[in-house]
Amino acid sequence: MDFYLGLVQIIGVHTLLGLSAYCVLLTGQVSLAQAGFFAVGAYVAGMLTVLGGWPLIPALAVASLAAGIVACAVGFPALRVKGLMLVVATTAFGEAVRLFFFNFTYQLERGELRIGPHGGEGFRQIRYFPENGWSTLDVMLFIWVVVIAVMAALWWMDRSRIGAVLRAVGEDELAAQSSGINVTAVKVSAMTIGGLIAGLGGGLFAHYTTHIEHVQFGVVLATFAVAYPILGGLSNVFGTLIAVIFIQGFLIEGLRFMGDWRNLLFGGLIVLAMIVRPRGLIDAGTLVALKRLLRRGERAGA
Repeated sequence: MDFYLGLVQIIGVHTLLGLSAYCVLLTGQVSLAQAGFFAVGAYVAGMLTVLGGWPLIPALAVASLAAGIVACAVGFPALRVKGLMLVVATTAFGEAVRLFFFNFTYQLERGELRIGPHGGEGFRQIRYFPENGWSTLDVMLFIWVVVIAVMAALWWMDRSRIGAVLRAVGEDELAAQSSGINVTAVKVSAMTIGGLIAGLGGGLFAHYTTHIEHVQFGVVLATFAVAYPILGGLSNVFGTLIAVIFIQGFLIEGLRFMGDWRNLLFGGLIVLAMIVRPRGLIDAGTLVALKRLLRRGERAGA
Protein backbone atom coordinates (compact mmCIF):
# COMPACT_ATOMS: atom_id res chain seq x y z
CA MET A 1 0.00 0.00 0.00
CA ASP A 2 2.86 2.38 0.82
CA PHE A 3 4.18 1.91 -2.73
CA TYR A 4 0.94 3.19 -4.26
CA LEU A 5 0.72 6.05 -1.78
CA GLY A 6 4.32 6.95 -2.64
CA LEU A 7 3.46 6.91 -6.34
CA VAL A 8 0.54 9.28 -5.73
CA GLN A 9 2.95 11.55 -3.86
CA ILE A 10 5.32 11.57 -6.84
CA ILE A 11 2.46 12.36 -9.20
CA GLY A 12 1.39 15.25 -6.96
CA VAL A 13 4.86 16.82 -6.77
CA HIS A 14 5.48 16.38 -10.51
CA THR A 15 2.10 17.98 -11.19
CA LEU A 16 3.35 21.10 -9.41
CA LEU A 17 6.52 20.95 -11.48
CA GLY A 18 4.48 20.68 -14.69
CA LEU A 19 2.17 23.53 -13.65
CA SER A 20 5.20 25.75 -13.07
CA ALA A 21 6.19 25.24 -16.73
CA TYR A 22 2.55 25.61 -17.81
CA CYS A 23 2.53 29.24 -16.66
CA VAL A 24 5.57 30.07 -18.80
CA LEU A 25 4.36 28.13 -21.84
CA LEU A 26 1.14 30.15 -21.87
CA THR A 27 3.24 33.14 -22.93
CA GLY A 28 4.79 31.16 -25.79
CA GLN A 29 8.17 30.72 -24.07
CA VAL A 30 9.94 27.39 -23.51
CA SER A 31 11.99 27.50 -20.30
CA LEU A 32 14.20 24.71 -18.96
CA ALA A 33 14.92 26.62 -15.75
CA GLN A 34 12.14 24.95 -13.74
CA ALA A 35 14.50 22.30 -12.34
CA GLY A 36 16.67 25.09 -10.95
CA PHE A 37 13.74 26.76 -9.21
CA PHE A 38 12.67 23.32 -7.95
CA ALA A 39 16.16 22.83 -6.47
CA VAL A 40 16.11 26.24 -4.77
CA GLY A 41 12.79 25.41 -3.11
CA ALA A 42 14.00 21.97 -2.03
CA TYR A 43 17.21 23.20 -0.39
CA VAL A 44 15.70 26.30 1.21
CA ALA A 45 12.74 24.41 2.72
CA GLY A 46 15.01 21.61 3.92
CA MET A 47 17.46 24.00 5.58
CA LEU A 48 14.68 25.91 7.32
CA THR A 49 13.07 22.82 8.87
CA VAL A 50 16.29 20.90 9.60
CA LEU A 51 18.74 23.65 10.56
CA GLY A 52 16.31 26.35 11.63
CA GLY A 53 13.69 24.16 13.28
CA TRP A 54 10.88 25.91 11.38
CA PRO A 55 7.37 24.43 11.03
CA LEU A 56 6.75 22.98 7.59
CA ILE A 57 4.17 25.43 6.21
CA PRO A 58 6.20 28.63 6.85
CA ALA A 59 9.29 26.85 5.49
CA LEU A 60 7.43 25.95 2.29
CA ALA A 61 6.14 29.51 1.95
CA VAL A 62 9.62 31.01 2.28
CA ALA A 63 11.08 28.39 -0.09
CA SER A 64 8.41 29.21 -2.66
CA LEU A 65 9.09 32.94 -2.26
CA ALA A 66 12.86 32.41 -2.62
CA ALA A 67 12.37 30.44 -5.84
CA GLY A 68 9.97 33.11 -7.11
CA ILE A 69 12.50 35.88 -6.45
CA VAL A 70 15.20 33.90 -8.28
CA ALA A 71 12.80 33.31 -11.17
CA CYS A 72 11.97 37.01 -11.36
CA ALA A 73 15.69 37.92 -11.34
CA VAL A 74 16.40 35.37 -14.08
CA GLY A 75 13.35 36.39 -16.10
CA PHE A 76 14.48 39.91 -16.94
CA PRO A 77 17.68 38.98 -18.81
CA ALA A 78 16.59 35.55 -20.04
CA LEU A 79 13.30 36.61 -21.62
CA ARG A 80 15.01 39.19 -23.81
CA VAL A 81 15.89 36.28 -26.10
CA LYS A 82 13.52 33.88 -27.84
CA GLY A 83 13.29 30.38 -29.23
CA LEU A 84 16.39 28.21 -29.06
CA MET A 85 18.43 30.95 -27.39
CA LEU A 86 15.96 31.04 -24.50
CA VAL A 87 16.15 27.26 -24.18
CA VAL A 88 19.96 27.45 -24.09
CA ALA A 89 19.96 30.33 -21.59
CA THR A 90 17.52 28.66 -19.19
CA THR A 91 19.30 25.31 -19.50
CA ALA A 92 22.55 27.03 -18.57
CA PHE A 93 20.86 28.60 -15.55
CA GLY A 94 19.48 25.25 -14.40
CA GLU A 95 22.91 23.65 -14.68
CA ALA A 96 24.49 26.58 -12.82
CA VAL A 97 22.05 26.06 -9.93
CA ARG A 98 22.75 22.31 -9.91
CA LEU A 99 26.52 22.89 -9.81
CA PHE A 100 26.08 25.49 -7.08
CA PHE A 101 24.43 22.92 -4.83
CA PHE A 102 27.07 20.36 -5.86
CA ASN A 103 29.65 22.67 -4.23
CA PHE A 104 27.44 24.06 -1.46
CA THR A 105 28.21 22.92 2.08
CA TYR A 106 26.60 24.30 5.22
CA GLN A 107 26.40 21.98 8.20
CA LEU A 108 25.72 22.33 11.91
CA GLU A 109 26.56 19.92 14.73
CA ARG A 110 23.62 18.30 16.49
CA GLY A 111 24.97 15.96 19.12
CA GLU A 112 27.23 13.47 17.37
CA LEU A 113 25.80 14.28 13.94
CA ARG A 114 26.57 16.99 11.44
CA ILE A 115 23.43 17.95 9.56
CA GLY A 116 22.83 20.11 6.52
CA PRO A 117 23.85 20.19 2.83
CA HIS A 118 27.25 18.64 2.18
CA GLY A 119 28.23 19.27 -1.41
CA GLY A 120 28.13 16.26 -3.72
CA GLU A 121 26.96 13.99 -0.91
CA GLY A 122 23.67 15.84 -0.83
CA PHE A 123 21.41 16.90 1.99
CA ARG A 124 20.32 14.13 4.34
CA GLN A 125 18.33 14.03 7.58
CA ILE A 126 15.30 15.91 6.24
CA ARG A 127 13.12 14.04 8.71
CA TYR A 128 10.27 16.45 9.42
CA PHE A 129 7.47 14.04 8.50
CA PRO A 130 8.63 10.96 10.46
CA GLU A 131 9.83 13.01 13.42
CA ASN A 132 6.39 14.59 13.74
CA GLY A 133 4.50 11.33 13.35
CA TRP A 134 3.19 11.83 9.81
CA SER A 135 2.15 8.62 8.08
CA THR A 136 2.56 8.00 4.35
CA LEU A 137 -1.16 8.66 3.94
CA ASP A 138 -0.90 11.96 5.83
CA VAL A 139 1.96 13.10 3.60
CA MET A 140 0.07 12.12 0.45
CA LEU A 141 -3.07 13.99 1.56
CA PHE A 142 -1.06 17.10 2.46
CA ILE A 143 0.70 17.11 -0.91
CA TRP A 144 -2.61 16.83 -2.75
CA VAL A 145 -4.23 19.58 -0.71
CA VAL A 146 -1.42 21.83 -1.95
CA VAL A 147 -1.76 20.54 -5.54
CA ILE A 148 -5.53 21.10 -5.58
CA ALA A 149 -5.10 24.61 -4.17
CA VAL A 150 -2.53 25.50 -6.85
CA MET A 151 -4.66 23.98 -9.63
CA ALA A 152 -7.70 25.90 -8.42
CA ALA A 153 -5.72 29.15 -8.38
CA LEU A 154 -4.43 28.57 -11.91
CA TRP A 155 -7.89 27.52 -13.12
CA TRP A 156 -9.26 30.81 -11.79
CA MET A 157 -6.32 32.71 -13.34
CA ASP A 158 -7.02 31.09 -16.72
CA ARG A 159 -10.55 32.48 -16.65
CA SER A 160 -9.60 35.94 -15.47
CA ARG A 161 -8.07 38.89 -17.32
CA ILE A 162 -4.63 37.64 -16.26
CA GLY A 163 -5.06 34.42 -18.18
CA ALA A 164 -6.37 36.27 -21.21
CA VAL A 165 -3.31 38.53 -21.20
CA LEU A 166 -0.90 35.58 -20.86
CA ARG A 167 -2.53 33.76 -23.77
CA ALA A 168 -2.61 36.93 -25.87
CA VAL A 169 1.15 37.31 -25.48
CA GLY A 170 1.65 33.64 -26.29
CA GLU A 171 -0.45 33.78 -29.45
CA ASP A 172 0.87 37.02 -30.94
CA GLU A 173 3.38 39.24 -29.13
CA LEU A 174 3.19 42.03 -31.69
CA ALA A 175 -0.61 42.23 -31.52
CA ALA A 176 -0.51 42.13 -27.73
CA GLN A 177 2.08 44.91 -27.61
CA SER A 178 0.11 47.04 -30.05
CA SER A 179 -2.94 46.75 -27.79
CA GLY A 180 -0.99 48.27 -24.89
CA ILE A 181 0.23 45.13 -23.09
CA ASN A 182 3.71 45.29 -21.56
CA VAL A 183 5.03 42.05 -23.02
CA THR A 184 8.22 41.97 -20.92
CA ALA A 185 6.29 42.47 -17.67
CA VAL A 186 3.85 39.69 -18.61
CA LYS A 187 6.65 37.24 -19.43
CA VAL A 188 8.55 38.02 -16.23
CA SER A 189 5.34 37.68 -14.20
CA ALA A 190 4.68 34.26 -15.76
CA MET A 191 8.24 33.20 -15.00
CA THR A 192 7.86 34.41 -11.40
CA ILE A 193 4.58 32.55 -10.90
CA GLY A 194 6.22 29.44 -12.35
CA GLY A 195 9.14 29.87 -9.95
CA LEU A 196 6.80 30.17 -6.96
CA ILE A 197 5.04 26.93 -7.89
CA ALA A 198 8.30 25.09 -8.67
CA GLY A 199 9.79 26.19 -5.34
CA LEU A 200 6.72 24.93 -3.51
CA GLY A 201 6.98 21.60 -5.31
CA GLY A 202 10.69 21.39 -4.52
CA GLY A 203 10.06 21.95 -0.82
CA LEU A 204 7.51 19.13 -0.74
CA PHE A 205 9.87 16.90 -2.74
CA ALA A 206 12.72 17.41 -0.25
CA HIS A 207 10.54 16.45 2.71
CA TYR A 208 8.90 13.35 1.32
CA THR A 209 12.18 11.95 -0.08
CA THR A 210 14.17 12.94 3.08
CA HIS A 211 17.39 13.09 1.01
CA ILE A 212 18.20 15.38 -1.91
CA GLU A 213 21.31 15.81 -4.04
CA HIS A 214 22.32 17.84 -7.05
CA VAL A 215 21.92 15.04 -9.64
CA GLN A 216 18.15 15.01 -9.04
CA PHE A 217 17.79 18.51 -10.48
CA GLY A 218 19.38 18.07 -13.89
CA VAL A 219 18.23 18.48 -17.48
CA VAL A 220 16.07 15.34 -17.34
CA LEU A 221 13.88 16.87 -14.63
CA ALA A 222 13.67 20.14 -16.59
CA THR A 223 12.62 18.20 -19.69
CA PHE A 224 9.88 16.43 -17.74
CA ALA A 225 8.63 19.81 -16.48
CA VAL A 226 8.14 21.08 -20.04
CA ALA A 227 6.88 17.75 -21.41
CA TYR A 228 3.93 17.54 -19.00
CA PRO A 229 2.02 20.67 -20.13
CA ILE A 230 2.98 20.22 -23.78
CA LEU A 231 1.73 16.62 -23.79
CA GLY A 232 -1.32 17.45 -21.69
CA GLY A 233 -2.20 20.56 -23.64
CA LEU A 234 -2.36 24.23 -22.70
CA SER A 235 -6.14 24.56 -22.91
CA ASN A 236 -6.62 23.56 -19.29
CA VAL A 237 -4.59 22.87 -16.14
CA PHE A 238 -6.08 19.37 -15.96
CA GLY A 239 -4.16 18.39 -19.09
CA THR A 240 -0.92 18.67 -17.14
CA LEU A 241 -2.29 16.38 -14.44
CA ILE A 242 -3.37 13.79 -17.03
CA ALA A 243 0.08 13.93 -18.65
CA VAL A 244 1.84 13.42 -15.31
CA ILE A 245 -0.34 10.40 -14.54
CA PHE A 246 0.37 9.02 -18.02
CA ILE A 247 4.15 9.50 -17.79
CA GLN A 248 4.84 8.81 -14.11
CA GLY A 249 2.05 6.33 -13.44
CA PHE A 250 2.01 4.34 -16.69
CA LEU A 251 5.25 4.82 -18.61
CA ILE A 252 7.69 4.95 -15.70
CA GLU A 253 6.09 2.82 -12.97
CA GLY A 254 3.59 0.73 -14.91
CA LEU A 255 6.22 -0.46 -17.40
CA ARG A 256 9.05 -0.93 -14.88
CA PHE A 257 9.01 -4.70 -15.57
CA MET A 258 10.41 -3.97 -19.04
CA GLY A 259 13.72 -2.75 -17.64
CA ASP A 260 15.90 -0.77 -20.05
CA TRP A 261 13.52 -1.48 -22.95
CA ARG A 262 11.14 0.90 -21.25
CA ASN A 263 13.36 3.83 -22.27
CA LEU A 264 12.85 3.06 -25.97
CA LEU A 265 9.12 2.63 -25.53
CA PHE A 266 8.94 5.81 -23.47
CA GLY A 267 10.21 7.99 -26.31
CA GLY A 268 8.10 6.19 -28.89
CA LEU A 269 4.87 6.58 -26.94
CA ILE A 270 5.53 10.27 -26.34
CA VAL A 271 6.11 10.83 -30.06
CA LEU A 272 2.98 8.81 -30.91
CA ALA A 273 0.90 10.81 -28.45
CA MET A 274 2.14 14.07 -29.95
CA ILE A 275 1.34 12.84 -33.49
CA VAL A 276 -2.16 11.70 -32.58
CA ARG A 277 -2.85 14.65 -30.27
CA PRO A 278 -0.58 17.50 -31.48
CA ARG A 279 -2.37 20.05 -29.29
CA GLY A 280 -2.15 17.86 -26.20
CA LEU A 281 -4.22 15.11 -24.64
CA ILE A 282 -6.82 17.65 -23.51
CA ASP A 283 -7.21 20.38 -26.13
CA ALA A 284 -9.99 22.86 -26.84
CA GLY A 285 -11.86 20.33 -29.01
CA THR A 286 -11.82 17.76 -26.21
CA LEU A 287 -13.23 20.29 -23.75
CA VAL A 288 -16.03 21.21 -26.16
CA ALA A 289 -16.88 17.52 -26.66
CA LEU A 290 -16.95 16.94 -22.88
CA LYS A 291 -19.28 19.91 -22.40
CA ARG A 292 -21.64 18.57 -25.06
CA LEU A 293 -21.70 15.15 -23.37
CA LEU A 294 -22.48 16.76 -20.02
CA ARG A 295 -25.31 18.78 -21.53
CA ARG A 296 -26.77 15.70 -23.18
CA GLY A 297 -26.58 13.87 -19.87
CA GLU A 298 -28.37 16.71 -18.12
CA ARG A 299 -31.10 16.77 -20.76
CA ALA A 300 -31.53 12.99 -20.61
CA GLY A 301 -31.75 13.15 -16.81
CA ALA A 302 -34.36 15.87 -17.02
